[in-house]
Amino acid sequence: MKQILVAVDLQKDFVDGALGTPEAVSIIPKAAEKIRGFDGPIFVTYDTHFENYLETAEGKQLPVSHCIKGTDGWKLNASVAAALEGKDYTPVEKHTFGSTALPRLINEAAGGDTISIELIGLCTDICVVSNALILKAHFPEAVIAVDAACCAGVTPAAHEAALKTMQSCQIQIR
Repeated sequence: MKQILVAVDLQKDFVDGALGTPEAVSIIPKAAEKIRGFDGPIFVTYDTHFENYLETAEGKQLPVSHCIKGTDGWKLNASVAAALEGKDYTPVEKHTFGSTALPRLINEAAGGDTISIELIGLCTDICVVSNALILKAHFPEAVIAVDAACCAGVTPAAHEAALKTMQSCQIQIR
C-alpha cells in the first residue's frame, strides 16, 4: 500500500499573516515533524489568488486579500519549507477551497497501487475538509485520514465541527 501525505495550505498568510491564528501557529512544529518523518509522496497545496481577489466570489464573501501569488504570504511557512527540503513532493496550486486536480495527481503517483491518504494543514473547516471530501469521493475504498493535531480551523469550535463532519463521512480522525 502506498501512503500519501497531503499538506494543505501551510502558507504564511494562514499561519501568522493576513488570516493567521494562534492555533495555526501552534500546529506548525507538529506538521513540520510529520513532514520530516514521512517517507512517501507528499502533495503540498497552495491557496493561490491574484491581484483581483477582492473582485472574485470568494473575495466578496471574505474580503481579506491573502495568498496572492508571488507575495510573501503565498509562500510556505519557513518551518514547513525547511521540512520539505530533500523530500519527494508535488506542489498543487488551487484557486478555491478544494483542488479538483489533486485526485488525478495522486492517482498518477499511486501507479495502480492501493493507497492511503493522510491530510494535515489549514484551515480544518475550509480547505482541509474540502480536500478530504473530494479525495473520499474519488477514492471511496481508500483510507482517508486527518491528523487533527496537525490542523487548525478558523476557530477552535470550527476545527472541532469540521472534524466531526469528516468523521461522519468515514474519514478517519487521528
